[in-house]
Amino acid sequence: MGPRKFSSQILGKSDEVGMSTGLAVTSVGGEILFVEVALMPGSGKLTLTGQLGSVMKESAKAAFTWTRAHAEELGVDKNFLKTIDVHVHVPEGATPKDGPSAGVALTTALVSAVTGIPVKRDVGMTGEVTLRGRVLEIGGVKEKVVAAHRAGLKTILLPKDNEKDMEDVPENVKKDIQFKFYDNVVDVLETALTRDPFAGVAKKKSGKPSFVTAA
Repeated sequence: MGPRKFSSQILGKSDEVGMSTGLAVTSVGGEILFVEVALMPGSGKLTLTGQLGSVMKESAKAAFTWTRAHAEELGVDKNFLKTIDVHVHVPEGATPKDGPSAGVALTTALVSAVTGIPVKRDVGMTGEVTLRGRVLEIGGVKEKVVAAHRAGLKTILLPKDNEKDMEDVPENVKKDIQFKFYDNVVDVLETALTRDPFAGVAKKKSGKPSFVTAA
């Protein structure tokens, strides 16, 4: 069978601030990918590295905009992101990466970095995120979930519209992983981070924080 592809990458490490675990599909099947975010003094500049394609860069910019638009609701000073630079990196830079499905992982890593709240290490996620925070359907669910299972992830966050694709996932994988489905990034963050980033924010009857939607 060859060497084990994922040793203790996931379960052997602790929860980290500014680092999330995304799921991707390549020409050889599903893979996990790590999204890292570092902050430094600056003027609000966003740097993207890791040989990201144009669509993935757009997802990162959308995640950055959503985070800036909702800084106050996240307990961060609204001018905070004007005084720092943000570096988003997806390791294994020799491998080209593209597609919109990393939006959830990008947003989670960014919010974790600016709030200082760690991301749960055994949680993997996939989904496109809009400027309004909606989580949109993606492809390759079976391949992504199988890769997550192989890596030892215990919880997978998926777009609600992908719930229908679970019939394609092997039964032995389903029994080992807890699956949660979302249509809004607010709910994703409440699950993916070690504590609720919106704690103390006045909420509507829907349970969502009272956000001013980004244009």
